[in-house]
Amino acid sequence: MAEELRKDDEPVKIPEVLPVLPLRDVVIFPFMIVPLYVSRERSIKAVDHALSENRMILLLAQRKQEDEDPGPDGVYGFGTVAVIMRMLKLPDGRIRVLVQGLSRARVLGFDEARPHLQAKIEALPEVEPQERTLELEALMRNVKGALERSAGLGKPISPEVVVIANNMEEPGRLADLAASNLELKVEGAQEILEAVAPLDRLRKVHDLVTKELEVLAMQQEISSQAKGEMDRSQREFFLRQQLKAIQGELGEGNELAEEVAQLRDRIAKAKMPKPVQEEVDRQVKKLERMHPDSAETATLRNWLDWMVGLPWSKATKDNLDLKEAQRILDEDHYGLEKVKERIVEYLAVRKLKEKTKGPLLCFVGPPGVGKTSLGRSIARALGRKFVRLSLGGVKDEAEVRGHRRTYVGAMPGRIVQGLNQAGSNNPVFMLDEVDKIGADYRGDPSSALLEVLDPEQNFSFRDHYLGVPFDLSTVLFICTANLVDTIQPAFLDRMEVIRLAGYTEEEKIEIAKRHLVPKQLDEHGLTPDKLAVPEPTLRAIIGGWTREAGLRNLEREIAGVVRKVARRVAEGDPHAPAKVTPAMLPKLIGAPKVLPDEALKQDEVGTATGLAWTPTGGDVLFVEAQVMKGRGNLQLTGHLGEVMKESAQAALSWARSRARQWGIGDAYFQQHDLHVHVPEGAIPKDGPSAGVTMATAMLSVFTGRKVRRNVAMTGEITLRGGVLPIGGLKEKLLAAKRAGLTMLLVPKKNAKELEEIPAPLRRGMEIHLVETIDDVLGHALLPLGKPRRGSAKRRPKGPSGAFRQARPAPAPATARAGARRRRG
Repeated sequence: MAEELRKDDEPVKIPEVLPVLPLRDVVIFPFMIVPLYVSRERSIKAVDHALSENRMILLLAQRKQEDEDPGPDGVYGFGTVAVIMRMLKLPDGRIRVLVQGLSRARVLGFDEARPHLQAKIEALPEVEPQERTLELEALMRNVKGALERSAGLGKPISPEVVVIANNMEEPGRLADLAASNLELKVEGAQEILEAVAPLDRLRKVHDLVTKELEVLAMQQEISSQAKGEMDRSQREFFLRQQLKAIQGELGEGNELAEEVAQLRDRIAKAKMPKPVQEEVDRQVKKLERMHPDSAETATLRNWLDWMVGLPWSKATKDNLDLKEAQRILDEDHYGLEKVKERIVEYLAVRKLKEKTKGPLLCFVGPPGVGKTSLGRSIARALGRKFVRLSLGGVKDEAEVRGHRRTYVGAMPGRIVQGLNQAGSNNPVFMLDEVDKIGADYRGDPSSALLEVLDPEQNFSFRDHYLGVPFDLSTVLFICTANLVDTIQPAFLDRMEVIRLAGYTEEEKIEIAKRHLVPKQLDEHGLTPDKLAVPEPTLRAIIGGWTREAGLRNLEREIAGVVRKVARRVAEGDPHAPAKVTPAMLPKLIGAPKVLPDEALKQDEVGTATGLAWTPTGGDVLFVEAQVMKGRGNLQLTGHLGEVMKESAQAALSWARSRARQWGIGDAYFQQHDLHVHVPEGAIPKDGPSAGVTMATAMLSVFTGRKVRRNVAMTGEITLRGGVLPIGGLKEKLLAAKRAGLTMLLVPKKNAKELEEIPAPLRRGMEIHLVETIDDVLGHALLPLGKPRRGSAKRRPKGPSGAFRQARPAPAPATARAGARRRRG
């Protein structure tokens, strides 16, 4: 049965089932009116449910404040039934509700089937004592008096609350009113709430109020002592000034004077630029006149320590031996010829002209291709110090430019801190993960870096904390990123982008033999004579356990192999292998984790093979097309993005415009529906370079001609049938080779990029440059075969009769890979 309460002489019926609103750090008592901010999704749904029913909701305190989604075990089983008086939706998605407590309630059970927490309750109406005993009267008077005295001792209790308490005659409501103004912790307030009997509740509140009075009295006493301490400090200041005058008369020095003398000596050794030294000298004179123990003196001391510690004139001498630099680069990294060539060119210019501005390089490539380690290798080849600064997730501009000295705990930015750490003004400074820089109300770090990385401005970089210019023109800045899409355009414009594509299988094997295997053997206490990992084993690991553009997973798997063998050696196993063969790998590191990309088993109608770019390298993309009786509808499936859907529309429009050329009747498209599907539907796909693949699949299914299974293609299609250039050509070529495809159709406008791909990578691939979709179809589609004898079905034809083959011509194609996870 629903319990009935009375509020202002009106009966209030409380349902047996109510939605629950968990509260983080507050306990609401009956008859309290409190504003609450609600931001959690389940809590908002609970409020909406209450507003749609009877505006009543159960308020329960959480047991743990940090719990974001508390369940039945995360809230107390005793709370307050409240009515929602007002509700206001805020612009940031939160809602503000004004609630008034009605009654205590005990939870009998929870219903978790709903999107919000809901509870079956038993309402507990307020029970007044049958008689006013002397103890009850005394407790009420003491609590009222204690509230009044607390307000007088500085407790933030409003005069209206004191007046209401003095006029209140119900002991239970008086206890609730006093408890709500005591700033109790959740556990203490919950204990008061769960005390149903008014007399017991009043006793507990009386004890708490008495304790609060003692604390307030002690607080007032401490404040009085602090005031006396301040008076004493002023007195000591005057005495110190008199002592300073006496020491001056006696010719005796002090600690501050000695510190200033040391600072002047360090300033002379720092060899600062003239404007900087003038500012430092001015601040040193100011320090001489300041009190040694004042807060401003400590701030100025810190600033001067930073100024004299920075490498204003300290620089390392560059290694200008080009052959030695080339040897070091080759020793540390296999391949990456373009990067090495650029560094040696910089050294050559530096050898011819002493004062040159440091280049600003940006290495862009997938994770694990060696961007950061390449920075260390460059520093070693140049003979410079190396500093690395990770910018991933940095959102505060002060991280770059520093905080102004007016703030407590101010420090220089991380650029100046890195230079101080390096101890030279010309280090190799690596700014890692520049594509992951954030921005919020505290500023945009990308914009702050514009001054750092612009050679026309960074000779006078001004950190907010230093307040004086610092010359960064001799610093060799190197940035790294996985993608350039998220880098601010003005920021990207200042950098010389060098792309590091993924490694081929042969390159990975060579790197593993030269670097990864020796490194893991050394880290696990083994030597090459105790364990050998031959080339076939490395090839098996690369093909069956890793699929990546870089080397991180390969190194992990090699470490796993070496670790298993190291354990058997440590255990004294006489059968521990001295050589790991491919057959041993499943026992050592488990079953293969990667299913290799494979070409189609046979030539098929309506299925074409495309190529996609992903952040971890290239991938094979199959496009399937099928027609059925219908009304000319186009259905696209496979988690395609907007650009890919537009490519399909463009391919269909081109096919319809060339219907007669391909022997397709005028009414064919009105009488058939077309369904285009790209498998692996859970993976988002987008980008324009799948246009030629979609057109090929469509024309194949329209004409009944099979697509060659060994042909892969890539390129963006135009409505006129042209093929535009694409990006990520090397990664796509790697994917085609990995899948065993032997013919590749590439846009003609990508011919220059094709020439830059190493010859070993192109070996075994028949590459055709295409300029129009007709060229693509000429290479991809097989001629019509004769139907089998006795076959009941004939090859489907277009309504207008036979197919006429178009002449193939050399052609182009492109796709600026603009994808999410997989870019078509």
